[in-house]
Amino acid sequence: MSAPSLMPSPDLVHLRAAGTALVLDLSADTLPRVLHWGADLGNLSDAHLRALRLASRRQSIGFSVDQPVEVSVLPEQSAGWLGTPGLVGHRGGADFSSAFRVTGTELTAGEGTPEGRPGTVVVHARDAVAALALTLTIELTPEGLVRQRATVGNLADTPFAVDAVNLTLPVPPAAVELLDFTGHHLRERSPQRTAFTQGLRVRENRTGRTGFDSAYVLAAGSQGFGNCGGEVWAVHTAWSGNHRTFAERTFHSVALLGSGELLLSGEMLLGPGDSYTTPWQYGAYGRGLDEVSARFHRHLRARPHHPSSPRPVVVNTWEAVYFDQDLDRLKQLADTAAAVGAERFVLDDGWFGARRDDRRALGDWYVSDEIWPKGLGPLTDHVTALRLEFGLWVEPEMINEDSDLARAHPDWIMAPGARLPGAARNQQVLDLARPEAYAYILGRLDALLTEYPIAYLKWDHNRDLVEAGRRTTGRAGVHDQTLAVYRLLDELRSRHPGVEIESCSSGGGRVDLGILERTDRVWVSDCIDALERQQIQRWTNVLVPLELMGTHVGSPVSHTTGRSHPLDFRAGTALFGHFGIEWDITSAAPEELERLKQWIALYKELRPLLHSGTAVHADHADPAYQVHGVVAEDLSEAVYALVATGTSELYPTGAMRLPGLDAEAVYRVRPQAPGDIPDGNAHNWGMHLPWWTEEGVELPGAVLAEAGLQAPALHPERLVLLRVTRV
Repeated sequence: MSAPSLMPSPDLVHLRAAGTALVLDLSADTLPRVLHWGADLGNLSDAHLRALRLASRRQSIGFSVDQPVEVSVLPEQSAGWLGTPGLVGHRGGADFSSAFRVTGTELTAGEGTPEGRPGTVVVHARDAVAALALTLTIELTPEGLVRQRATVGNLADTPFAVDAVNLTLPVPPAAVELLDFTGHHLRERSPQRTAFTQGLRVRENRTGRTGFDSAYVLAAGSQGFGNCGGEVWAVHTAWSGNHRTFAERTFHSVALLGSGELLLSGEMLLGPGDSYTTPWQYGAYGRGLDEVSARFHRHLRARPHHPSSPRPVVVNTWEAVYFDQDLDRLKQLADTAAAVGAERFVLDDGWFGARRDDRRALGDWYVSDEIWPKGLGPLTDHVTALRLEFGLWVEPEMINEDSDLARAHPDWIMAPGARLPGAARNQQVLDLARPEAYAYILGRLDALLTEYPIAYLKWDHNRDLVEAGRRTTGRAGVHDQTLAVYRLLDELRSRHPGVEIESCSSGGGRVDLGILERTDRVWVSDCIDALERQQIQRWTNVLVPLELMGTHVGSPVSHTTGRSHPLDFRAGTALFGHFGIEWDITSAAPEELERLKQWIALYKELRPLLHSGTAVHADHADPAYQVHGVVAEDLSEAVYALVATGTSELYPTGAMRLPGLDAEAVYRVRPQAPGDIPDGNAHNWGMHLPWWTEEGVELPGAVLAEAGLQAPALHPERLVLLRVTRV
């Protein structure tokens, strides 16, 4: 992928990368305005850029101000904008409206810049009357993502209260439809679509974590945009605490997407010389959702700390044993795991203090003498002797009132004052912004990682932050808590660089680019029901690449829904992610273990492709069927899944299109074992598809993408795999 090129004129900046363009108007001394964000415009001269600015200028409509309303990336009422303001704050009730004037601009371009992020504009501004400083950083990454954040500084000798800082990106009139997400525990990231009508659509998250029902990614697009078609503009806030995401369209033809941290009342009071920096806001443009996702995925994969080793097959003990931790039983589970090809063994909740259930001992991060009289050594020795990595579950941000830690330090619990918030899951929140609490947790985790050969931490977070106050100040503390968690993760990674960390938050409650800067995968959901996972994983993948998504094979009967699914459907669903097992496989029949072993072997064969290729999703006309897959970056091979999520009105269903291939190349398409048995009635009655053979069929990529192949009829809640190789 080529690096972005930066072509500045005195007051215009044109950034280009990977088929996208961002044109910024820096004229006069007002904050930057976006003249274009979207498809690449080609190599424009200074004259062309000036003409674009002229052609983009709106008519003056009067009433608010007697000149055209200029909407910057930090919109200001002083410019005539009467929509959502960029900066909301005051100094004792005064200085409620900002009027920043630019004092300097820095432009950086080309490869080899100090931070490796070519295509950066840094704008410095001041409001002399309000005594405020502002720094805006706007980037176009090599993958074509727009990234921006703001820092607001207090220049006066009196406090300034910051209530909100909202950064925005404009979208054109063609964006008439919105997609965002809702959900709950066990059904995270459920898509919802609405018309992008006039007015303000706001999604607020106040849970203190990313949240099950956060907007996640807010996309605006042309009518009927899908996975492969239509123009799409999307934003994401890289922040693991409270946040606000919105889409706004006004009567004078301004439409924009915006976001920022949601600050609680009084949470951000800047003293003299203090400053506040927003989270990064990311913007992605693409032709179809898959192109938007590919930009996020390539950006994450380009990070120097992105996991580079093959993602090991995980066995997690939770749904196998729950709190019933017994050395012999766990040894047997580890033996069986090693026999089927697992590579990492994770001991879940229940190993510490008096933790025999979920009502006590959170905070007492000492190995239980009752369950483990000789420490964890006998188990870790056995696991590592099997050539399995050892992992451990922790929940460092939480505390039970029934714990030695709470009895010793009740003032370490987050609360709005003398009274405690209502308990949730029998637990409260530990104030990690308090230095003593932070030092205690850091010390205990550091000691465990030093004493035992722990290669992996499953880092859980099992309640929302309700009334999360700082007892030392009496102020809301979600912002400070989020930064403290980031510092804790950063420090542990610095001390133990080989340890991987998973973000688990009641399953998928903390999935965002902020937490992913410090972790190596996310636990997608506590629901391992393969049917539910088809949707949850698909929409998690709109932001997160497959190698960072924890996807496990659950029990034959789901522990969260009670549904029964055959092994091939469960394993074929888990294949598209970071594969693992959460099932008491010591109780599995020999033929099940043999079949599981085959799926694990396939995962190991395919993971170089799955974890580096481009995720694709067909816009399949039949709502009962889904087609998704991964295409190699060089377009040489691909793997697809055809998934029947229900029964179809069509029998058989129509052709399935295979997107993402080289239109000019010829490919061989064939069923991929062990996902090669289309167990619908037609197949069972001996009525087989003519091309469904080991030899398969050879067709050009254009034919596969446009005409497709006749799909086999499947029973509901079943899937098959297709392997595609360039001839």
